[in-house]
Amino acid sequence: MSNTDLAFWALAATAVVGGWRVFRTASMVRASFLLLLSFIAVGLIMLLLSASYIGAATVFMMAVEMTVMALFMVMFMMNPAGLNPMSMVHQHRFAIGAGVVAFAGLAAAVLASDFPSNAVAEHTPVVRNLGFELLGDSMLIFESAGVALLATMVGTVILSSRSGRHGPADEGSRPPPLSSGGPPAGPAADEHAARDAHAAHDAAADAHAAHDAHRAHR
Repeated sequence: MSNTDLAFWALAATAVVGGWRVFRTASMVRASFLLLLSFIAVGLIMLLLSASYIGAATVFMMAVEMTVMALFMVMFMMNPAGLNPMSMVHQHRFAIGAGVVAFAGLAAAVLASDFPSNAVAEHTPVVRNLGFELLGDSMLIFESAGVALLATMVGTVILSSRSGRHGPADEGSRPPPLSSGGPPAGPAADEHAARDAHAAHDAAADAHAAHDAHRAHR
């Protein structure tokens, strides 16, 4: 067995275990980075198969996508930083059935397909030709999409910052607990209103008592 074969089986095992752990972890952020690890392993397998463009594109695109997704989860999820325990799988029976059917279908397609073996000349600029084929007529669309995504990320960071129009964004809110069994996350306006009402009631009672004492003294 050659070094290439060893690298292939190691990367294949990493991709499979990483994909499996995505559904076993209890954190959205950890799931994002486990999925990134699985995609990187698949991209490196593409490089071993001499599909350099697909391998590099998979690694770079998935690295950016999974990192952005993890950042969005940290900024917007009620679960602090996406690290609290939570179920990552819903409709368990349907998910298991769909996974088994999809795996069987893909495995059958791989085993039953007769892949061509057309050799490419050694010095053919494969990546350059593929880039022109994919992006020759769509470069403006890709550039526009990149600018739109950058503007979206900048706007997300601004909107999720602590300082807001009416003061710090975390004032008047109750964060979620870091352990099970605690009070749920949500606005603390009710608590503030109850505290203010209680303080007003105490102040009114004190004023009434002072008034009675003054009348009794007279």
